[in-house]
Formats: sequence, structure tokens, C-alpha cells
Amino acid sequence: MAWHSLVLLPFLLAAVSGNTVPIFNMTIFYVPEDLELGQFAFQLVAYDLDNDPLTYQITGIDAFYFSANSKSGRVTLRNSLDRELKAKLTITAGVSDGVNNEVSQKVTIIVEDRNDNAPVFQHLPYNAVIPENESLHSIIYTVFANDSDTGNASKVSYGIEEVIPDNMKNLQLFYILPNGSVVLNGSLDYAKNTFYQIKILAQVGTVRAGVQGCQGTTVLTVTAMDQDTGVNDEIFYIITNASVPFVINNITGTITVSKPLDREQLPSEEVLLEVTAREKHLDIHGKVAQTSTLVTVLVTDVNDNKPQFYNCSLSSCNFSASAQNNFTGSIVEHSSSRLPVSNLSIVAHDPDKAGVCPWCWVVVPVSVLAAPLTLALVPLRQGINSSFELSLQGPNADAFTVFPRTIAGTGEVQILVQNSTLVDYEISHVMVVQIIANDTGNPTDCCSTATVTIDLIDSNDHIPEFPQSTYNLSVMENSPDGTVISPNITAYDPDSGVLGQITYQLLPETIREIFMVNATTGALLVYNGSLLDRETRSIYYANLQAKDGGNLVGTTVLEITVLDANDMAPVIIGSYFISVEEGQNVSTRIQAIDNDEPDSLNSKLGFKILPGPFSNNFTINADTGEMHSTEPLDREALEDESGQMVVTVMVYDHGEPPLNTTVNVTITVGDLNDNIPVFLNKSYEFSVFEDSPGSLVGEVNATDADRTEINSRISFRLERGSGSSNFLIRSTRLGPGNYSGQLSVDPDMSLDYDTLQQKFFTLTVLAENTAADNAGDKASVPVTVHILDVNDESPTILPGSLRDVSVAENGTQRGVIRTLDAFDPDTNHSLVFEQLAVACFKGDSGAEDVCRHWIVLEPNGEVRVNSLDIDYEVCDRVLLTLRVEDLYTEKGNCYSQNGTAPTARCFHRHWARQVLGPASPTSCKKLWAAGRELGGLAQREGAPTYFDLSFLGGQSSPRKQRMVLQGFSVGDQSSAFGTFAETLRIIIVDVNDNMPVFEAISETFVVVPEVSPVDLQVATVKATDADSGLGGTITFSIISVVFVEENGVIRPFGNLFRVSTTLNKGTYIGSIQVASNLDESLKGQYQVTVEARDGEEPVHRVQTVLNIFTVDQSYRIRLQFLSTVEEVQSNSENINCKGALTTVTKAAVYVVGIRSTEDTRDTHVDAKSVMEAYFVYSNGTALDVNDLSTLIQSNPVGLAELVNLGLAVIGPGEVTKPTKEIELIGIIAGLAAFLLIFILIMTLVLVLTTRSYKRKLNAMKALKVATTFNPATAQQGAGIPGTNQYNAEGANPMLNHPLDPSHDLGFHEDSISVTSMNSLDENTVNAPADDNFKVEQVKMQPTDPTDKEVLVAALNLKEPTKTAYLNTTFTTTDL
Repeated sequence: MAWHSLVLLPFLLAAVSGNTVPIFNMTIFYVPEDLELGQFAFQLVAYDLDNDPLTYQITGIDAFYFSANSKSGRVTLRNSLDRELKAKLTITAGVSDGVNNEVSQKVTIIVEDRNDNAPVFQHLPYNAVIPENESLHSIIYTVFANDSDTGNASKVSYGIEEVIPDNMKNLQLFYILPNGSVVLNGSLDYAKNTFYQIKILAQVGTVRAGVQGCQGTTVLTVTAMDQDTGVNDEIFYIITNASVPFVINNITGTITVSKPLDREQLPSEEVLLEVTAREKHLDIHGKVAQTSTLVTVLVTDVNDNKPQFYNCSLSSCNFSASAQNNFTGSIVEHSSSRLPVSNLSIVAHDPDKAGVCPWCWVVVPVSVLAAPLTLALVPLRQGINSSFELSLQGPNADAFTVFPRTIAGTGEVQILVQNSTLVDYEISHVMVVQIIANDTGNPTDCCSTATVTIDLIDSNDHIPEFPQSTYNLSVMENSPDGTVISPNITAYDPDSGVLGQITYQLLPETIREIFMVNATTGALLVYNGSLLDRETRSIYYANLQAKDGGNLVGTTVLEITVLDANDMAPVIIGSYFISVEEGQNVSTRIQAIDNDEPDSLNSKLGFKILPGPFSNNFTINADTGEMHSTEPLDREALEDESGQMVVTVMVYDHGEPPLNTTVNVTITVGDLNDNIPVFLNKSYEFSVFEDSPGSLVGEVNATDADRTEINSRISFRLERGSGSSNFLIRSTRLGPGNYSGQLSVDPDMSLDYDTLQQKFFTLTVLAENTAADNAGDKASVPVTVHILDVNDESPTILPGSLRDVSVAENGTQRGVIRTLDAFDPDTNHSLVFEQLAVACFKGDSGAEDVCRHWIVLEPNGEVRVNSLDIDYEVCDRVLLTLRVEDLYTEKGNCYSQNGTAPTARCFHRHWARQVLGPASPTSCKKLWAAGRELGGLAQREGAPTYFDLSFLGGQSSPRKQRMVLQGFSVGDQSSAFGTFAETLRIIIVDVNDNMPVFEAISETFVVVPEVSPVDLQVATVKATDADSGLGGTITFSIISVVFVEENGVIRPFGNLFRVSTTLNKGTYIGSIQVASNLDESLKGQYQVTVEARDGEEPVHRVQTVLNIFTVDQSYRIRLQFLSTVEEVQSNSENINCKGALTTVTKAAVYVVGIRSTEDTRDTHVDAKSVMEAYFVYSNGTALDVNDLSTLIQSNPVGLAELVNLGLAVIGPGEVTKPTKEIELIGIIAGLAAFLLIFILIMTLVLVLTTRSYKRKLNAMKALKVATTFNPATAQQGAGIPGTNQYNAEGANPMLNHPLDPSHDLGFHEDSISVTSMNSLDENTVNAPADDNFKVEQVKMQPTDPTDKEVLVAALNLKEPTKTAYLNTTFTTTDL
């Protein structure tokens, strides 16, 4: 009934006044949210008993939505409503009868809901995976669509519209429950379909959601039903009216959008379509069978326009004109809050209307073919497209606010004062704000900005103000007229123009007889100085008035003191610094003089102690200046570290005003050691983790009240007792007399929680004053230290896990080859294995990183083969560096140690310093990388726990390779060493997969049968096998031996040679040795086939052929010496004789024997001894007697040396003298064969004559052909090895003698006339290893290692035939 009382109250008031007030009889209205702008909303009705004309109005924030007719009370809609944004509005309705005060009534407006929102699916997208054997009627997933409307308009129903693929077949495969659950209605077959896409429609009432509204969007499908039975005719659909933005599929009847829709450009929001369905053929009556229906499409708005500003009033705005962005208004400064800015006419307008989603509609389905059809395009997401928000920005936005904050469609905009204190003309004459209209529903083009310039109108709102309320001024007595007392005492008035102009005046008028003020500047001056008499009046008070142009007045008080001529202050005599021990009193006297007139008050002195920290500790006689301490001084009462007390004494005179001087009296109080240390706590209790040597346990604190550092110094120590040896305490000065004792575990002690019987120690800490005279001046405090258990044990890899493991090459072994085991004594451990590095080795050398990915270590300790490319030949050993980590380690090293030293770190790229444990070796250790020594680890002198790592060669750049240093895993020298790690050696097991390989033979093998005893090595072969063990063990054997004579005849031999196998640095050497005596008369070469085979299945074999050239007896040369056999042998052994022969001939000398001349049959000189020898070159050629004689004679120096050694005669070698029995047998055999030989000779003469003639003809032909060759390009050819036969170019390969073309060149057609392909130019003759017959050999190495025999034939038609032979061994000078 409270409102009835309020209604009756105006009647009571009106009864008193004689006129009743009008009253309202309504409090609530209902307005639908889809009401159009300008339409009638509700009616305000008030009753007046006096029938006075009534005037209505509405106010309040929500009055923004309505307009009220002041005469009729008819209220229309001004801005669009949206129940989903604001469901209840409150306004204040006012009515006035023109006589009484206005009557107001709060009115509630309920916004009624309309079905203007489509359902919106939530939690998109919907996906589900189900097995093909899912049971029937199983729920696959549940969808949910929300409608923001209320009542029946918010009740959503669901339906399945389409199933992809094969909608006709699979549409019944699923169904949907009213709660949105999609249920399986059939069986699934993965082989037929692997997915289904279900199109679900959410609708409210009869409205279906899900039609897209962009160009090409399907609006709806019109279906015409043919009532005929049997075979129906085809039906075609057309839209008969033109110029509409829609098309229809003439077959399916589907209506789609043909072009983008713009509501603002359409004549009407509703588009009427006339759809005609027509059969293809005429009916039985010969008429066109067709029917039509009307489809009304309601095009809803798309938020595609942003709000704009217009300079007009709401009733007369032309929104087709251009919008404006700049406005100007004005307001008086400091206007009240909510007061609008004047001279502004701003209207904000958004041509959009109540909102749509610009791409989605819902449709009304067709139920009757011929009935009119209405299609409503309703948005799936509801909003107000024409609604926009207003806000202020800019430099002065804090001073103003915009009203209203939100506008739907069109509305007037006002700028209201928000903070009147900021609207200040004196701060700024012009203020600028920007109105931002933000259409939040249009993110691409959302905002418009209008700049409003507000001119401020000044007002006289300031009175003149002086900086001080009182000015204390002084002037010397008897000052002359015009003396400036104060140059400018000014007031401040921030108003502008005349309002801010100030004039000054002194009050009262009587003061103007002595003082004057400048009316403009405010300067205070002496007007009449003769009136300034301090004895008459020492102080003057005056009011200084400041008046602005608006007659506002401000005043201040002037206090003017007249000063006496007392201008001399007292002077202190001497300085005052006093030292005294604490516990004593202090007395002193302050002396001072005053130079003013004696015996006057200006010179009469007084003394007083000024207030200060120590002013209460002393007294002073005001007349005599004697100062005494009130009690004995205590040093500990002083805060100053130096013990000084500073007392300020003021000496003053008695003049007016009195002058004074101050002096500081400094008293230094000496300290006595009269206090003992005191602990801050009565006891202390700490805890420390086990196995933490050197770690801090806690701190105890004690103080000493003595003030000097030496007397207050405190030293802490532990009292001997149980467990005190495990701890150390160190004193630290925190401040004067304040010390802390840092208790820590002894670095050499390791507390083990598990071995302690008691898990705590009770200690007594003593605090002593080291300067105390009495040794008992100390304090003690009990300290309890609890030992805490930690996970501090490092894991250990079990040694059995680190045994070598073998892996076969070529990927024959895969998977886990070893599982590592580790042990950690901690119960809460979690062990993880980690692979740090992989090192590859082949033999004693590194193999780079070829094996990096062969082996991997899993965190669980499994060692796996990870590659099929394991090859023993490139890497036979893999060193896996690893460690195990305890993830739960709380303290210490979490990595495996296995009893080794702690972690090492590298601090420099050239040097590494490491603190090693006490168990570390002190001897130097070498540092190796990739099989090469890099440096060493040596103990540093004077620091037994430090080691220096040095690098050989002074490397200046970091090495990017892995290094292992006695368990260290070392990386780049510029990075940190890793922790000590364990290594697992993985042995690569070889498989016999390589064949033996012979090395290339670069030397020529020559044998002199006469000086080649059994077991003499005549040739060698070398072979290697990349395999190891028996698979890489090579055995040589001789397969066959044949002799190729000079005429090409091949003769097989057996058991002439044997081969022995030796191993040298990985290479197998086959030594070809003489097995039986060789035939000295054979001319040609032995071809020895040698086989190499390995020793493991499958056995691999490979063969090579060696050519061993022979030198027959025809090249034996006999040298007769005048010296005895002993002398010749001595010279031969000393290399004198052989050396001379070698120097002259450049050939190897093979000595057959040295005998006396008695053993020879013919002696033409008095020779005493005979030497028989062969002279053989490295290419297999040998010298005969003539060649040797020529060479010796052509070298005078060599000839002289040989003559000096006793050489007398050079002749052919002597054949071994046969015995008489042999001679007899030979004579008989010779006579018997003579006849046969004679017949054969006679037969061959004819044949040989004929063949010789043919050879000469061939030689002449060859000579003619040879003359056509350019000498520079003439083909070079070697001589026939083992002979002195002339080569094809026509020159002797030994003596370089030119040939006459008419000479028989020996170009025979048989095999022996062809140049040998097995040249011995580069062969070397191996000396026999053993000489039982005193056969000696001198091997002459050529001076040039590339020594080769080169033959050059130069044939020229114009010049006589010349043949040149180039050989680095022989020169023309030698010959």
C-alpha cells in the first residue's frame, strides 16, 4: 500500500493549495520486440480532477528507445528493441498540469519475445568413429542446437535431411531422437562405405534451418504432384515474373539465389515469385497441363553498412546526403556534470536493420502445391545489424562522455560533461574529442569517427591568490625613502583578459604614511623612513589587497620588522675537542667575545646548549659558559662507532634582535672491555643432508655491547664432545659488536645417515671475546644438528653387462644383442641408460664415424643392432660410450660412476683443468683421438688435486672429434667434458666375403742360372685379403712353370721353383725360390703361375703369372788380373773391384768365381788370377765381351781405376773343362752325330738362304715405310729383353750404335723376330740370399728412381738415317 500513500500525498498537497495534481494509473506496459520504428508502443494516461491541460515527458536511460508526444502522451518506438539483448526497460514518466510541480512515475516495459532467432548448433563439428559391427540402435553421437528465443519458439526439433553417400539407399540407415541423439538403424559394412556424412536439420515449429544465403544458395525446392496414376509426364518449373534475384531449376524445382542480395537496393524486403509447374506434353484434351503458386521471399538484412554521422536534427536529417566527420560546439568552463555541449547537432545513422547472419536462412516448407508459398529468410545467429556502440577517444575524452552509449538505427548524439574540473579554460581554450561509432556486428568495416572541437568560454572563476598567507618582512631602522623592502609581492589570477588584470593597495590607510606599494608590480617600498624608529615601534602589520577586473579581491598579511643596528655577532675563541675514558665526568668553559658597543645589550653574551642527541647529558652556565657532564659517560650508550659526542653551544648577545654564533664541542669517549658476548637465542636446532661435506648447517648469532671493534670482537668455537669433530664453525662480522658463527660440515668428513646410530648431534658452541682480560668471559649455547637422509648414491653398471659382445657383419644379426644391467643402492631410484658416444676402430686406427648408426642403446639398457650395413672390413670394433642416470637422485652425481673419479670440465680450448678425487692417478696420462696422440694429462706442481690437459703441436682451433681420456668422454675442447662413462666393446665378427688381391708387380725378375743355387729367391708376389682370421690367411702355391724360348717354343717344367709364404704388416709375401738346378744354356723366360687362396670356407682363389727372364752362359765374361786371388777376393769383398766395374758399366755384377791362372788353360799374359762374371741390367739385358770392352775403354777414369786394381785382359768366359771320360764320350758321340748334322746342315742351307733373302726384302720394305714417319712422333720400342738383338727401330739397345740400312735387320716372320711384349725395362735383379760358391753380386741402384730404358728411332728421308737412344743410366759422355 506504499504507492497508494504516495498517490494520496499530492491530493493532500493540492487540497491545501486549492488545485489537485494529476496522477498516473499505470506502472507496466508490454511491447513486442519486432515493433517497427515509429510505430505506436503504448499510451501514457494521467488524470487531473481540475481538467487542466497536461504535458507528458519520459526520462531515464531507457527512454532512449522511445519518443513521447508531450500533448497526447502517445509513445512511439524510436530505436529498435531486442529482447535477447534487454528484456525489461525502465523509464520515468512525467506529467505536469502547469500549476503544480511535475509528477513522475517509474514505468516498467516488458519486451515481448518473437520467434526471430533460428537454432544454432553448438560444439561443432560432430565426428564419430564406430566399428562396422556396431550393434543396432546404438547411439553414435548427440547434437545440440540452441534457440535464444523463449517458450515454444525455443523448442528445437531435429531431423535427418540427407546421408552421404547414396542418400536414397542410406537415408533410413540412421534416425535421430528428440534429444538430438543419432541412432544406428541398420548394419554397416566397411567394404562398402568407410564413412557417412549426415546432414541434420534443427528447426523450431515448422521452420527448418540450414539453407545458405550467398549466391548459388538453395532457398527451397518446389515439388508439383501429378495426380495421374500410372506413368506420369515430366514436369518443368519456371519463374514467370522477371527481374528477381532468384532462379529455379526447371527439372528439380530448386530455387537458388542468382546474384548477391542487397536489402538496401531492393524495392521491398519481400520478393514475390510466381512459380509455374508445367508438364512436358499436352494433356488428353490438348491443353497445357500446368499449375502455379506464389512464393514470398523475405530478404532479411545483412550487416554491410557502418554507422555515419550527420550534422542535422533528428526530424530533418537527409541521410542520402554526405556524412560529416567534423563538428564544433562550445561550453562554459567548469559546467556541471551531465550538461551537454552547446551548438552541436549530431545524428548517427546505420541504414541496416534488425539483424541477420549474412550467409544463412531458415525456410518454411511447401505442403500444398497450388497454395501461396511464403519463404522467410531468418538468420541463424541473431543480432541487431543497425545497433552500434558509441565511445569517446582523443586527448580530452576523460572530461566528457557521449550519450547515448548504444543506438539502434538512428539517434541523436550528445557530448556531456563528465568531469567539470577538467573543463578549464585556463588549462586549454579548446578541447577535442572523437566520437567512435562501432558496429560490433561488422568486423570488416565496423567504425566511423567524428571529431568534435569544443570551444571553452572563460568565466571569472578565480580570485587573485598570493603564494603566502603571511609575508615576514624587515627593514633597517632609519632607512631612506624609496628603500625597497620587497621588490614584488604578486598575486596570481589565471582568468583571461580584463578578468585577470590585478591592481595592488595597502590597508589600512594609516600604514600608507610609512610604506607604499606599486599598484602594478606589488613592490613594497619605504614611503617615509624618518618614521621608522625601532624603539618606538619594532613591527608593522599591513594587509596587501589584490583586486582583479571582476572586482574579486584577495589579500595577504605583511609583517614588517624594524631592525636594530646591532650588526656584530659573537666570536668564539678556540676550538673544543675533549677526550675522556668512559666512566669519567667532563668539564670545560666556552670563551667568546662581541665587538659591539661594550656594556650594551648588543655586546652582552649568553650561553645555552642547543637541542640535540646529547643536550641532556650536559649543563652550561648561561653567564660564564662553564659546561659540565650530568653523570659519568658510558661508551656503550653511544651509537657512533668512533665514540664521539657532539654538543652544539650557542653564544648570543642581548641586542634586539640578538645575534648569535654556535660552536660544536666534541667529546671522544674511550671504550673499556666491560661486556661479555651474549647469544641471541637460548638454543639452536639445525638439519643437514647426509654426505654433504663442507655444506652450511646453520648460523648462530651473538653480540657484544662494547663499542670498539677490538673489545666487541667475538670468536666462535665448538666445545669438544661427541660429534664435534664432524663440524667446523667460522666467525663472520655482521656489524659493530654483531657476529655470526657459520656452522658447516667438515669438508673432510662425510656423514652417512645409514651408519649413524643416532641421527642427530648435540654440540656446544662457545662465544669468546678475544680481547677479554678474563678467560672466563665467554658464553655458550647448545646446538642440535639433525642428519637428513637423501638419495645420494650413484648407480653402477654391473661389470657382467659390459663384457664384450660380438656381432656378425653384413646384417646377419639383428635385434637385441645385449641387455645392460645396473644397480643403485637407493630404494627410490629410476635408472635410464644413455648413449654418449660411438667410436669406430679398424685395427689400431680409428674408422671415423662409419659405425655411428650400427648400434643403438635403448633407455631400458637394450643394445640393438640398427643397420644391415655392418662391414668388418671398414670397422672391426665399436666402442659404445654410455652411462646410466638415476632420475630420482637428490644429491651428488646422478650418473653411473663404477668407482671412478668425478666429473671433468674443460675451461679452455687449449687447456683443460680438472679437480680430481684422491683416488686419481698422479702419473701422466696420454690423450688419444682417432688413433693419434693429441696430448697428455699431467699433475700440476704445487696442487696435487689439479691436472693440466695439454695438446701437442699447440693446436689453436677446437677439434671437432670425440676423444676418450681414461674413462673421460671428451668432446669439442671448447665445450665441457662429459662425466666419467662406461664403455661397451662390440666386436664385429668377420665373414669370409673377400677374395685375395695380388698387388701390382712393378719390378722385373731376372735369374742367372749359373749363379742361382737352390733356395735362391728369384721373385716375390704380394697379396692381401680384407677378411680376418682364417678367412684372411693367404697361402701361395705354384700351379705351373713353363719356359718360353726366344723362338716362341713353350716347354713345361716341374719342380723348378717353390714358393714360401710370410706375413709382413698385414701383407702376405710369396717368395719364389729355386727348387732345383736351372739349365744354364736356355735362352728365354720362365712363366710361373702362382695361386693365392684363403683358408676358410668358402675358399677364394686367385692366380697371377710371373715372368722370370734368364741370362745364359754366352754372356759370361772372363777378366784376368795381375793381382793374386787373395787380393782380387779382398777387393771384391771391399766392393773396390765390383764398385769400379759397376761405376763403369752401370750394371749389376754377378761373380761366378775367382781362380788362379794355373786353373786356366790359356794365359796370354802374366796374370795371376781370373774372375768370371755376368754384367746384367735391371731390364734383363746383359753385356758381352765386346760391349764391356767398349764401355771400359770409353771411360778413362774407370779404366785407370781398374788397371790400378790389376785388371789386365777382358775375354769371353771359359766353359767348364770336362773330364777325360766326358771328353771321350763326347768325341764318340760327336763323330756319330757329325754325319747326321752334316746332312741336316746341307738341307738347311738352302732353306735358310731363301728365308734370309726374304727377310732382307722385308727389312727394306720396313725401311721405306719408316722413312715416312716424323722423327718427333716415331713410335718408341724397347729392346728384346734378355738379348742383344736389334729392335724394330734398327738400334742396339745397349750401345746405341746406328745401323746401316743395308744391314740385315733381322725382320723375320717367325715369332722370334717380333719385339717381346714382356719388356724388362723396369725389372730389377734380386741378389741371391746365399752364395755357397763364393758367388757375389753388386746391385747398382740408378741415380734416378724413374730410370727407364727408352729407345727413340729417328728416320728422316733427307738426312742419313740416325738412331738415338735415351737412357738415364748411360750418357754419351759415359760411352
